[in-house]
Amino acid sequence: MAAVRCTIAAALIGQAWGLVPPQPTQARHTTLHAKRPDYIPGVISDPGYVRIFDTTLRDGEQSPGATLTSNEKLDIARMLAKLGVDIIEAGFPIASPDDFDAVNQIARVVGNEVDEDGYVPVICGLSRANPKDIERAWEAVKPAVRPRVHTFIATSPIHMETKLKKTPDEVLQIAVDAVKFAKSLGCDDIEFSPEDAGRSDPEFLIKVLSAVVDAGATTLNIPDTTGWNVPWEFGPLIQQLREGLGEKADRVVFSTHCQNDLGLSTANSIAGAAHGARQIECTINGIGERAGNAALEEVVMALALKGPTHFGAKGPCGEGPDLRTGIDPVHITPTSNMVKEYTGMAVQPHKAIVGANAFQHESGIHQDGMIKNKQTYEIMTPESIGLMRGDQQSGAGIVLGKHSGRNAVSTRLNELGYELDDDKLQAIFIRFKEVAERKKGGLDDDDLEALVADEVYSAQAMWRLERVQVTTGSGVVPTATVALTGPDGVERQGVAMGTGPVDAAYKAIDALTSVKVHLETYSMESVNAGIEAMATTKVVVNPVDSATSLHSSGYTTSRKFSGSGSDTDVVVSSARAYVAAVNKLIRWNMRRAAAEQVEAQEA
Repeated sequence: MAAVRCTIAAALIGQAWGLVPPQPTQARHTTLHAKRPDYIPGVISDPGYVRIFDTTLRDGEQSPGATLTSNEKLDIARMLAKLGVDIIEAGFPIASPDDFDAVNQIARVVGNEVDEDGYVPVICGLSRANPKDIERAWEAVKPAVRPRVHTFIATSPIHMETKLKKTPDEVLQIAVDAVKFAKSLGCDDIEFSPEDAGRSDPEFLIKVLSAVVDAGATTLNIPDTTGWNVPWEFGPLIQQLREGLGEKADRVVFSTHCQNDLGLSTANSIAGAAHGARQIECTINGIGERAGNAALEEVVMALALKGPTHFGAKGPCGEGPDLRTGIDPVHITPTSNMVKEYTGMAVQPHKAIVGANAFQHESGIHQDGMIKNKQTYEIMTPESIGLMRGDQQSGAGIVLGKHSGRNAVSTRLNELGYELDDDKLQAIFIRFKEVAERKKGGLDDDDLEALVADEVYSAQAMWRLERVQVTTGSGVVPTATVALTGPDGVERQGVAMGTGPVDAAYKAIDALTSVKVHLETYSMESVNAGIEAMATTKVVVNPVDSATSLHSSGYTTSRKFSGSGSDTDVVVSSARAYVAAVNKLIRWNMRRAAAEQVEAQEA
């Protein structure tokens, strides 16, 4: 109870996590991350080190419209490794053959790229608590230097009674058997999650967690699956579970996984760390199911700025070490941008750390303070998270324009975190030249990232946009002529009329692809200023003739699909985005059909 009272005093009443230093200093990226301790499953030699577990590629991809291709997942995984993420949850291998292949590719590539300091991320695969899932997950991640299997089963009364239709004793036995089976396969890094722990009986949780530790679990993840908890509940829950395990708590790492349904995911995660959790599960930009997850950038910067001064003796319970992570925050902005471009999910302008307005100041009083001393209104520098101010944004004084060569473009893309093979680079360079001829003032980083997203979307395309021509104006019915190259390599041309030029183009694409979709959202933004600015269009579609049902893996068989397209011509950019979304839908249907075929054969 003393811990609860002290947490309420420190966290509930606005004095979150200690006293405010009288002379705050801005964050500099050179001092914001710690030396990484040697990785040992279940043990962290540095008592203040917090492992960052990124689940963008698994939980994040479950956001409506955020379906990613295998190449996109590999690019993001590489960027997460550059960021310094300790564990990458690469996916749910049992969901489909394509998901298995994506996780396996990340394990083989990113999971074997050891840097000069010996760092290589753990590659993790999710599985339900049954042998088929676990074996599939292990086969997917096994090629990594550091593979991990993450298995879970629900423990809350409502989940056990209505979803699982199991008794608590049955759930306990399933959990133990799952961990033992993973161990029997040769996996020595096993994470166990009691789903909906935030609404579970703590005494039952302690019983389950104690049993799975005996069975071989090395990480115990405590999910607030529905975002139900508040910090002064969730933090003490972590402490209660650790104390309930006694000496067994020293053999495992406690973890948090907090959803954002009440907007408290970051606060709950930090509260968990303050009470002994040493792994935090999060996603880039906070994407995920429903309202999303704890945002990696928020968690990391909160620990970077507050960890050395507001935990330990100054923390909510007056004891324990200072907290730190191994994340290099200078890579936060490039990683955020990559995830935004690949998923097609825009970041809210007022989003902490990575929102477009995060370092913007409009009030005259604020502007006056910023001119005199930036620390008056900024607790970190934009440079510390990889965001350059003003004309530094195009990087190192290099302006990329129509006279720029392939090497200059390649160099800047590498600096932004994109590792491209020669074929991809050449395709992007051709598009770069086309746009640079029409756009005065050169292309900045946002332009380049938009072009990369375009090319990645089209690299695995079933249909590729070749040309769009529209006729419109007063007294004329808008008409579009669209040329697409199909999966068989044959170019086809279609003509359609619509209520506007974009509508006409979309109807022509529908006719050519024979895919019926509902356009759920359509948005366009100018990537930068100027009359020749490049426009980026983002769309979200869903199939009009499919009923939502639940696949046995837990994935719904009807999903939303996003697409992004960029061009100086708004109709072309709109068509590119629409074709990208349709291609994702087609590929998803292929994955779903393959999964159902495998299930039928096994049955």
